[in-house]
Amino acid sequence: MAIRETAGKVRKRLGADAYVFAVLIFISFSLLLFSTRSFVIDIRDTGLSVFSGVRGGVHSITSFVSRTVNSIGELTALREKYKELVDRMTRYEELERSAAEIQQENYRLREQLGFSQVLQFKYTPAEIIGRDPDNLFQTLVVNKGAAHGIKKDMPVIAYQNGVEALVGKIVQAAQYESLVLPLYDEHCFVAARFSQSRYEGISSGKGNLNQPLLMQSIDKRARDSMLRGDVVVTSGMGGVYPAGINIGRVNMVLFHEYETSLEVELEPTIDFSRLEYVFILESP
Repeated sequence: MAIRETAGKVRKRLGADAYVFAVLIFISFSLLLFSTRSFVIDIRDTGLSVFSGVRGGVHSITSFVSRTVNSIGELTALREKYKELVDRMTRYEELERSAAEIQQENYRLREQLGFSQVLQFKYTPAEIIGRDPDNLFQTLVVNKGAAHGIKKDMPVIAYQNGVEALVGKIVQAAQYESLVLPLYDEHCFVAARFSQSRYEGISSGKGNLNQPLLMQSIDKRARDSMLRGDVVVTSGMGGVYPAGINIGRVNMVLFHEYETSLEVELEPTIDFSRLEYVFILESP
């Protein structure tokens, strides 16, 4: 019995000594590994590599965010600059258009001024500023009236494309504005004649500026001497319009065997759709 107890104690002590020996061996081996330069993995290098990777990742993310923020700022600045350039370009285009319009206006005014210097009658220059709001007649509104010496039945002419031509006559003169009855109105009758053959007739309109004028009461004998494109001028008869002012050109001859006179369609000399300035003449 005593021998068995003694043997058990010996085994327990040998087991404890073996455990302590193994621990000492492990510590010694570990110290040996850490103290030699041939150790496969260097803890300091490993830590440095790990922290370097983390620092590199943080730097990359920070740089990306910074570049993104800067790009957004640059994009906003570019948009503002682009908008400013577009606005400036628009202003330049408007100025260019204004300069072109002023140049054209000056050209037209110089043309009218040159014509006014050779007029044989006393005149008052005027500008067309509108049309009759009542629309009862195809009248034009000019910016000169009784205060400027304008009276009813004064003839109105214009200078267009280098040609002097009849526009119509004054039918009403207010203080600072007047109404002009144009040639294309069906109530505007003008004593006319052919500039070459000298045959006479009466010219009137059809009530629309886009339709030709109509010359009536022409002697039938004028048919043989009439050609397309012949010029028709005022005859001076009636005492309203001076003689020799262009009215239009022959466009078509309307002839009927049973009628005692001819009718001729005339293309008006004046393009009323772009008429701006006129000259109001004193009645002859």
